[in-house]
Amino acid sequence: MFLWRAEVQPGVSVAFTDTNAGNLALHVGDDASAVHRRRARLEHAAGVAPRRFQYMNQVHGNEVSLVVEPAPLAPTADALVSLGQPLAVMVADCIPLVLVGSGASGPVLAAVHAGRPGLFSGVIPAAVEEMRSSGATDVRAWLGPSVCGSCYEVPAELRDEVAAVLPSTRSTTSWGTPALDLPAGAASQLNALGVPIEYRGPCTLENESLFSYRRDSRSGRFAGLVWTHD
Repeated sequence: MFLWRAEVQPGVSVAFTDTNAGNLALHVGDDASAVHRRRARLEHAAGVAPRRFQYMNQVHGNEVSLVVEPAPLAPTADALVSLGQPLAVMVADCIPLVLVGSGASGPVLAAVHAGRPGLFSGVIPAAVEEMRSSGATDVRAWLGPSVCGSCYEVPAELRDEVAAVLPSTRSTTSWGTPALDLPAGAASQLNALGVPIEYRGPCTLENESLFSYRRDSRSGRFAGLVWTHD
């Protein structure tokens, strides 16, 4: 169920699911009741229940939503920040970025959907800024599995456009065509923000135990998770 899971500081855990957890998204044509059952099973496996992970309606933007209490409807955003509410981000090639900081009254958590448009528009700096505005210090990052710079083929014009803003994303596929390295772009943004990276996940396209939209456009979604041990 978990590709990787760890207690990253006392009372706070981070995890990334694999295909054994099943599709966790409601927007890919799956049966909604089955998705909700998988989410509930995941919450029990993580030890979160009876609390629930807060998901979001991701739109490839840079909107950050501060989660004060569980929302009955998923907020439309590409980053969530909370002072303890368990958070989730869903992906199938984009970067599931998880952030943890220390606050005066406890941990400050964030889950970020960092695909190409989000990186380009600054969703990572926006999430870190919201965390720090919420009192977070010593923010650290976990970069979950995503498509790598040797696999993410794009038109040369698109590569040039993104690399003009984020030079570290310029890449070439293993077969010699233009590509983008999203993890390198995220790492450069985090470095500029003074946020150390504690973990980097494998390539989704190269790993059959992970969902990949590039491998299968009907793919499900796996999740990056962060939660406190309340």
